[in-house]
Amino acid sequence: MSIWGAPQEQCPPSASYEQTEQKKVETETDGHKTIRTVSQTHSVQLSLDASRITTTLALEYRQRGLLWYSTYVVDFVGAYTFRNPTSDPQLVTYRFRFPAAHATYDGLGMELNGRPLPAASEKEDISITAPLAPREIAILRVVYRSHGLGSWRYRLADEVGQTRDFTLTVKTNFKEVDFPLNALSPTEKRETPTGWELTWRYTNLISGFQIGVTMPERLQPGPLAGQISYFAPVSLLLFFFLMFIITTLRGIDLHPMNYFFLAAAFFAFHLLLAYLVDHISIYVAFLVCSFVSVFLVVSYLRLVVGPRFALVEAGGAQFIYLVLFSYAFFLHGFTGLAVTVGCIVTLFVVMQMTGRICWADRFEKPDRTPVGGGLKTQAR
Repeated sequence: MSIWGAPQEQCPPSASYEQTEQKKVETETDGHKTIRTVSQTHSVQLSLDASRITTTLALEYRQRGLLWYSTYVVDFVGAYTFRNPTSDPQLVTYRFRFPAAHATYDGLGMELNGRPLPAASEKEDISITAPLAPREIAILRVVYRSHGLGSWRYRLADEVGQTRDFTLTVKTNFKEVDFPLNALSPTEKRETPTGWELTWRYTNLISGFQIGVTMPERLQPGPLAGQISYFAPVSLLLFFFLMFIITTLRGIDLHPMNYFFLAAAFFAFHLLLAYLVDHISIYVAFLVCSFVSVFLVVSYLRLVVGPRFALVEAGGAQFIYLVLFSYAFFLHGFTGLAVTVGCIVTLFVVMQMTGRICWADRFEKPDRTPVGGGLKTQAR
């Protein structure tokens, strides 16, 4: 959300001075050649000799509606070394680009060789201008505090570039550290009581990759409830499949209306979950909805078949194919594997249970013929 910041991408500062050169230009007018001297001014960039950067990322989750956002507070301190390679004094402009356009910066300051200087702020950057003596070294120090969202990156160069004497240390208050795709991994890692201390250290690096840290995400109640509800028919199909096998083996006759009420009690879990996660924790809502749905099924089948079948066979099947099936969506990255393994195990159990059954005899229809004044049922 823009009100909480945006993904930040910090770039190194630049230092440049204006150089004026005299150039002779030849012009011709009415057959007469004239040579005149023209002054041309161009910008000369100073090379960045060293970088010492320390960044602290403090993760702060924020919620809006059914969505959680991984916001963070970043404390940035950077010291950059530039050198005047010429034998003349130069008026150097140091320019520091903001990591994000839509963000706030508290305590923003720029120092040159330990002296704070007034800075000129523009839309995308901040700059200071100061003289630099011949062969003199200038250390530019930049500090600020800001708010970001999702990820923090540091761009070494616009494209493939050279980085010399570089050290970046990132301290986090969270353990679940991840890195973006095509990003450089830290050269050193040290675990702290609250998080990690990550260090990128290079002597002379040529690369076009960035450095970055991705914030861990919290479980999203809204999308999670939607995924569980989307796969509800698969869950119900597995439940009915096992119920059909059990009732067939035990000779229990369930009418289609019985299955209708079981389906309604089954889907009560998903309907209640969709509206309950907006008011309480997703974990508490999951437990409440599971209890309500299982209670509806068990209490109904207790009257239709009996208490043992309702509690053991039906209750156990619903626990597996409703509760555990739905809980698999909490296992980020393993949901598909968990569901697949559950289906294979179910297939194995059912095949073992029914391997010796003659289905032709099991589904043979009784032959009803009149005997005396009534009907007599005979097997064909």
